[in-house]
Amino acid sequence: MGLVLHPTRDVTEVVGIIERWATRHHKSLFVRAEDKHRVPASVEPVPEKDVAVRADALISIGGDGTMLGALRSAVLDPKPVLGVHLGRLGFLVEIEPPALPEALSRLLSKDFTIESHACLACDVCGDDVVAFNDIALVRQPGSGFVTATLAVDGQQYGYYRADAVVVSTPIGSTAYSYAAGGPLISPAADAVVVTPSAPMAGISRSVVLSGDERIRLELEPHSSAVVVEMDGLVFRDAADEGAVDISYRRNAGLVVRFDPLRYQERNQLKMSLLDLPFLPEQLKALLPKELQNPNEQEIPPRC
Repeated sequence: MGLVLHPTRDVTEVVGIIERWATRHHKSLFVRAEDKHRVPASVEPVPEKDVAVRADALISIGGDGTMLGALRSAVLDPKPVLGVHLGRLGFLVEIEPPALPEALSRLLSKDFTIESHACLACDVCGDDVVAFNDIALVRQPGSGFVTATLAVDGQQYGYYRADAVVVSTPIGSTAYSYAAGGPLISPAADAVVVTPSAPMAGISRSVVLSGDERIRLELEPHSSAVVVEMDGLVFRDAADEGAVDISYRRNAGLVVRFDPLRYQERNQLKMSLLDLPFLPEQLKALLPKELQNPNEQEIPPRC
C-alpha cells in the first residue's frame, strides 16, 4: 500500500496505526522519498512517481486536497484510494483515525465498494494536466480581469470578463464553482460546469455541458495576466496568452467506500452547514450545555 501524506499536518499517529497493522498482516508500505523522515523505517521510500505504480491501493492521510493528490498520482493506472480524515471539512474522505484498523481489514478482504470519479484532462498551452475538482483561470490581484472566450466542440459560445472562470467536475461542483455561485451537480451525472466568479461582462451564469463536449478557454489579447489553478494548486503563474483545452475523462479515479449511504448523508449535512452564517464557535454555542463540553462531567449541586 502506498501512503500519501498531508504536506504539513502531523501524521505520526495515523501512520503508526497503519504500520502496526501492515506488520501484523505482512503487507508492504511505500511512501515518496521526500517523506521518509515522517514515517517509521519499515516504510519503504520510493520516487514519487513509483508510489502509485508499486501499490495495490493508496491511503490518503489528510483532507480533500491530499485525497485529490492521491487520485492524480494514480490517474494513468487508477488504484483504489482510502481516505483517512485529518482535514477540516473532508467531502471526499470517509474514515476517521479510530476506525482505521477495521477499515484496513475490510480493504484487505475486499469488503468495500468503489466510487468512480471522472477528471478533467487539460491541455494548458501544450502542457498536460488533470484535475478531479476543477481547473480555474484566476485574475492576479490588481491586474484587471480575466477576459477569455469559450468554445464548445469548436463553436464559439461567448466570452467572460470576470475575476475567475472555473471549470469543474460534478464532484468539484461543491468547491470553487459552488463558492462562485455555481449549481450543485449530482455525482452520478456526466457533466462539466463552467462558472464565472464576479463577472463584469459577457457570460454571467454557469453553463452546464455534457461530458462528451470539448471545452476551450482562450485568453483575449487585452486580458490581464492570469493564474492557472488545478484543484486549487497553482499550475501556471502570470500567463498572459494561450488557451486551455479541456475534456472529460470517465473512471479516472477510484475511491474506497465502506458505507456509501452514511457518507452521502454526512456530506449533505456538511453542505447545509456551509450556508449557515455562523462561525464554528457560534454553532457550538447553540448546542445543549452537555454537548458543548462532553468531556466535562456536570457536578451535582450540594444539598
